Amino acid sequence: MKGNTDPPFAMVNENGNENDGSIAEPLGRRSVFFYGVGHMLNDITSACWFTYLLLFLTDIGLSPRDAAIVMLSGQVADGFATVFSGELIDRFGHFKIWHFGGTVLVAISFSSVFGGCLLCKILGIDSLTMQTIGYSIFAAIFNVGWAATQVSHMSMVNCMTSNSTSRVALASCRNAFTMVANLTLYAIALVVFSLDHAKTAVNIENQYRMIAYSAIFIGCCFVGIFLIGTKEPSLKRQSLCLNYTKISWAHWFKKLLYYQVALVYMLTRLVTNVSQALLAFYVINDLQMNQSSKALVPAIIYISSFFVSVILQEIKWTGWRLKIFFTAGAVLWIFSGAGIFILPSNLHNFMYLLSVTTGVANALMTVTGISMESILVGEDLDGCAFVYGSLSFLDKISCGIALYILESYQDSVTGCHDIRGCQSLTRYGSGLIPAVCAFLGALVTYTIDIHETSVKKTLAEPLLA
Repeated sequence: MKGNTDPPFAMVNENGNENDGSIAEPLGRRSVFFYGVGHMLNDITSACWFTYLLLFLTDIGLSPRDAAIVMLSGQVADGFATVFSGELIDRFGHFKIWHFGGTVLVAISFSSVFGGCLLCKILGIDSLTMQTIGYSIFAAIFNVGWAATQVSHMSMVNCMTSNSTSRVALASCRNAFTMVANLTLYAIALVVFSLDHAKTAVNIENQYRMIAYSAIFIGCCFVGIFLIGTKEPSLKRQSLCLNYTKISWAHWFKKLLYYQVALVYMLTRLVTNVSQALLAFYVINDLQMNQSSKALVPAIIYISSFFVSVILQEIKWTGWRLKIFFTAGAVLWIFSGAGIFILPSNLHNFMYLLSVTTGVANALMTVTGISMESILVGEDLDGCAFVYGSLSFLDKISCGIALYILESYQDSVTGCHDIRGCQSLTRYGSGLIPAVCAFLGALVTYTIDIHETSVKKTLAEPLLA
């Protein structure tokens, strides 16, 4: 599962073929809207997952290491499920069935994680070991369902239409509702954290249960609109858009650009996802901010990222501009990370300013990083599934391992109010380590040789055209 620090808009690689006249006509606004809302449940639960899961688990009594095991189990399951779901959907089609099945798994497992340890209640055992096992099982189920929903929803685009403008519209609408989902989740969290100042484990569970159930209800309503309003592409259309000759994996392993882009993408995801996963710990334990800051700070980051992402869509991209904008985002993250690392609790209001710079940096790095993926694929569309799948697998496994290592060395959830008096792994994970990853990403980007012809062919059409 992708962390929800992705900017709401990402550049789209449009090489749609107009061979099939039956799907070459542009789609109507209703069809675009119905499709666009289909990922709302994934987006709203993902925002909650990466922002609050580790904090929730430690607040109810799990050790940081056990909480990281739960997160890691989900990331590993997501990585493998993404690859296998893509292969199965490519082979058998039936997108809406996969989407519905994934939605059911997401709704049930998500409510089981934030609603308490269901396995503990069934077995009548409430030990910390059993809680870790129980939460890990449902974390894995959640991510399997999330991957099935994501892959089926994304795969529908090429089978719904071969019209390039309509494909842009579908992606744009989907990304717009990603923004709606994230802001809705943080609005719900802000209300809950402001009104209910929970102290005990039971009250904390009730807090997150309210957030989780509200998110599931809203997400499922939009998924229902998608399932009712979106027509399943006919078997003929599916056969036309899914049957192709695949490029061998060895083709990509022989390309230096593949390894360079993979490193840049992985480091970018480490920057955004690791910092997001530890952010709530940082603002509450290290900066001693109000409970409402757990919702306000990530919301500010996301809004800042959104506005910058919209602006980036209007830029006419060249190879050197991609590299410069990525490097600018990396440099900005280095300064933001340094600020987060040294910020004392008595100056915690400066975190709101750092949230803006962090959001801007996230957008610059993520949008250009995803664009480098598109340049890598170029016109080799038959091999794009492997490229996107392998890089997504690398992203999810690396983030899970990084969080596990960090949390394994976190002996307690007590924060460090002033860097001069103590050291906190939360400060390292929220500021210093992402800054180092940003620096390494900038170094790798410097070595990439991007041909201008590839950029013009791949990124010729902006998303917001």
